[in-house]
Amino acid sequence: MATPFFLFATGIENSNPTVDGRRVDEMEKCRHYEYWREDLRLVRDFGTTVLRYGPPIHTTYLGPGRHDWDFADETFAEIFDLGIIPVVDLCHFGVPDWIGDFQNPDFPELFAQYAGAFARRFPWVQAYTPVNEMFICATFSAAFGWWNEQLSGDVPFVRALNNIVKGNVLAMHAILAVRPDAIFVQSESSEYFHAENPKAIRPAELLNARRFLSLDLNYGRRVNSEMYEFLLDNGMTRDEYRFFMRSNLKHHCIMGNDYYATNEHRIAADGSMKSSGEVFGYNEITRQYYERYRLPVMHTETNARQGPHGDEAVNWLWKQWANVLRVRNSGVPIVGFTWYSLTDQVDWNSSLRLDAGHVDPLGLYDLDRNIRPVGEAYRQLIHDWRDVLPAQSVCLQVPLVPPFEYREPWAERRRVVLQGIRKTEFVGEHGAAADYGGSE
Repeated sequence: MATPFFLFATGIENSNPTVDGRRVDEMEKCRHYEYWREDLRLVRDFGTTVLRYGPPIHTTYLGPGRHDWDFADETFAEIFDLGIIPVVDLCHFGVPDWIGDFQNPDFPELFAQYAGAFARRFPWVQAYTPVNEMFICATFSAAFGWWNEQLSGDVPFVRALNNIVKGNVLAMHAILAVRPDAIFVQSESSEYFHAENPKAIRPAELLNARRFLSLDLNYGRRVNSEMYEFLLDNGMTRDEYRFFMRSNLKHHCIMGNDYYATNEHRIAADGSMKSSGEVFGYNEITRQYYERYRLPVMHTETNARQGPHGDEAVNWLWKQWANVLRVRNSGVPIVGFTWYSLTDQVDWNSSLRLDAGHVDPLGLYDLDRNIRPVGEAYRQLIHDWRDVLPAQSVCLQVPLVPPFEYREPWAERRRVVLQGIRKTEFVGEHGAAADYGGSE
């Protein structure tokens, strides 16, 4: 059987939205295309169990049934050989030029075809984040007007959210048709909105309801009456809403929630917002999300900049880990932790809107692949805690099959059993999910 373990993870940043028609490719900016072999070996040697990683969709998905797998073939072969367990990130804030943006009503089915094609190409991959941070993707693209369609308003936000979450759901079905024991880690931003004064209570309440929309729809949880009116008033049809309520894949999911110091906000009476910094913290906000969805939890993203003292990121790591332990000790089944990302990132200080080449010192390693103090601290943390956490309960471990055990008889028997169960599940309004992606 698969060995139980706590999922210590990192990631390789692969955001790729467009801004004013310009493609922002973080893999290129962070020189991953140049250093990918070294990056993957750093992951293996570092001691992390899991890597959040995915091929660049805009250069891989060339059209319906058309793919350029060259880079994915090389990198995933190396991942397999190194024994790394990937959580594959298929859509990270951007789509290929030929799809356009998240207003395109064809996106859900086109994305499901891509997900199914990837799963058939790499059947040993078990864990996926089909669409990364669905709420943030819809917000930045169609409410704030920063990325992709660069629209601002409730109608484009709801249309983007509908297409993004439906694409995520259909992609899960398509992947399960190939890999019935697939596990989906929803890496989603966990937010909270604080009212600055009594007049701000109402707008803060609305935003605190709105923050759950992506996961409510993804997990088939009925939204509250006010959010239901909000969705229908801004273009979602009743049939579209019912699609989400019929799609029950929650039992294949881990609720991955991301937390940064920027995830909490101060709301003014006019609805405007600014960062509040850390007020409640990861433990309290995670508890709110867990009580809503009752799913295993993974801390799927956090980081902080290394500042002038050199220990700012190290202190943030310690604080996040203390919160993870608090979540665990309060009885919430938390199964993993992630420092994101492996290397520094570029231009995230402007949320990728400016092409300034500004290096954000957020990584375990800098862009010359030299380890940072937070890298040393995270490596020691993993060493200290790796053998302690799995003793909590073998019943609360993620049933991940390491790549090298994919063909083991026990793993194959398990997939056969799950495939039989899969036949009784809802497979989408367009027929069998196996139809997505055509033949290779």
